[in-house]
Amino acid sequence: MKLSHVFYAILFSITVLSCKTTQNVVAPTVEKELSNFEKLAGIPNIVSIEKKQTTSHFDENYELWFEQPIDHNDATKGTFKQRVFLGFENGNLPVIVELRGYGIGSERAGELAAHYKANQLTIEHRYFNNSRPSTIDWNTLTVENAAKDQARIINAIRNALYPNSKFISTGISKGCQTTMAHRRFFPNNVDASVCYVGPLNYKREDPRVYQFLKTVATKEDRDKVKAFQNLCFENRDALLQLMKNEAQSKNMNWEFGVEKALDYTILEYSFAFWQWGVPVSSIPPKGVSTAQIYKHLIDVVGYGFFEEKAVDDLQPYFWAALTEQGIYGYETAPFKEYLNTEAIYKFDWAFPDGVSKPYNLKPMQDIKSYLDESAEKILFIYGEYDAWSATAVELSDSAAERELYKFVKPKGDHRTRIRNFSSETKQSIYDIIDAWLQQ
Repeated sequence: MKLSHVFYAILFSITVLSCKTTQNVVAPTVEKELSNFEKLAGIPNIVSIEKKQTTSHFDENYELWFEQPIDHNDATKGTFKQRVFLGFENGNLPVIVELRGYGIGSERAGELAAHYKANQLTIEHRYFNNSRPSTIDWNTLTVENAAKDQARIINAIRNALYPNSKFISTGISKGCQTTMAHRRFFPNNVDASVCYVGPLNYKREDPRVYQFLKTVATKEDRDKVKAFQNLCFENRDALLQLMKNEAQSKNMNWEFGVEKALDYTILEYSFAFWQWGVPVSSIPPKGVSTAQIYKHLIDVVGYGFFEEKAVDDLQPYFWAALTEQGIYGYETAPFKEYLNTEAIYKFDWAFPDGVSKPYNLKPMQDIKSYLDESAEKILFIYGEYDAWSATAVELSDSAAERELYKFVKPKGDHRTRIRNFSSETKQSIYDIIDAWLQQ
């Protein structure tokens, strides 16, 4: 047979076999795309998931419980469950990560998610509300463990729903502290951060607070605040009886007793006054009744910082403040004639029963070094008159080239948000965030 005939015979055989093979091929099955619920349920360390009623602009809302190590450095200590809310809008839109310094108070969109009509992931801080083990080892409540909690959750949610989205973390007050700490341990876990009114304390009782209270606003306004505190001490016996009456009717108790509670409340007045932007015009003058004095004092300070049940709820806050994140104390020298001491009143009594720990300077110093030297794309918001601005972040000379920004609202208080600035400044702030989202 000629070579050409052999070639064509082989070619014919291949063609026939190819045709037969094609006839036997089964059409590929098109897999049904998983729902968001199914994608979330597939995350290994999610132990509970519930679809909630929608709120804000979100198309879907979920409550999730993540199983987390009690100590990320020691698996033998077991696990706890941590609550997370997810407001889903679109898998291609940005994700605003709200890092709470406390428990989650609302499922609604925060300022940034509402502005951008974006997705929102809200993470409850470890050991607040029900995000805690049945018995707490307080030594495992550290900024490092909290940051590792948050990184695990962010990574899991990104991989499940948002592999191509921009992530921006944000937090308010202690949530801002939480946001800074998360970025220090995991600088690339999100694309950028917006921090509201967060202190960066360098000591357990940071003395910068005392200087702030001596220089904030005008001397005339400061004198009126001090005069009211003097008025309270001058009427201390009558106010003490009113507090005792309230304690009996509302079943309130104080670990250090009602007399000390009144002193702490009067000393806290100046900090709370400036923190919450109380109008100077609301300060009662001399000559008003003790009932009016007491009402104003409690309207400004409240019972929620010193009373026993409130302290129990805030125990994780006090532990963090007294061991790593810092707080303040109260100068008594200006009231020596009433208190017979010049010692700083501190919060040692706020440690859990039978447990205490020396203050560790290193975590906040590490955050300061990170912000001073290498942090990128963080925007800070503060109120000028907010008492927590006494220990606000100070930007280093290299901050601008690393896209670190700080905006201070004139006369603003602890409730200062982007929406409170002038239209021009507000636009400047959103221009920065817009650029981060487009990069």
